[in-house]
Amino acid sequence: MRHTTLIVPGFHGSGPDHWQTWLEQRLPDARRVRGVDWEAPVLARWAAAVRREIDESTHAVWLVAHSFGCLASVVAAADRPERVAGALLVAPADPARFGPLGLQEETAGPIDDLGPWLPQGQLGFPCAVIASTNDPWVRLTVAAYWADRWGARFINVGAAGHINVDSGFGAWPYCHDLLEGMQQAHEDLPLGAISGRRESHKGRRSALARLRHHTRSSLDLRPGDPD
Repeated sequence: MRHTTLIVPGFHGSGPDHWQTWLEQRLPDARRVRGVDWEAPVLARWAAAVRREIDESTHAVWLVAHSFGCLASVVAAADRPERVAGALLVAPADPARFGPLGLQEETAGPIDDLGPWLPQGQLGFPCAVIASTNDPWVRLTVAAYWADRWGARFINVGAAGHINVDSGFGAWPYCHDLLEGMQQAHEDLPLGAISGRRESHKGRRSALARLRHHTRSSLDLRPGDPD
């Protein structure tokens, strides 16, 4: 089965020395998601960009996401289970650290956890979550919780920080081998076979539509805005 590997960076993007860039350069079928402001982690906008890339791909998509990009990827994939072949989610950011308008500490108003707006059940395709014991963006137990909810294989790589350039992850053969192994193992698996869901979710039923509605509501309720 032919496929496309979609690289989805996290907050601040992935520079030339990041493992995602290294991986992208080694996969002939890889491309990076476009149309994202890497300095503005607004989940609805990021998820819309990822979903658009999934829709425009001529082949089934494998998602390789990092940090906040993992959250955008699972929201987008939840609406297109029949087009996603699998996902590798590395160091997923804690959704409690973000609200619909960005980082919690950078936005005014009450705490608004993104957790309820993420998929709450199995994603319906092969998936692995890679996490670290000392990641400053998410506790290991939180990463394990979401891996369990999504029906993903959970991989603890030890004290690896945020699994980025700062923690020494440039060239990362382990990631390449893991992705290649997952792709080969599930090459003949029909899309949607794990959960039985094959249809796209569109309109008001979609995960992205609900998230967009919540984001608009958050804009309307910002302190200082007129009633």
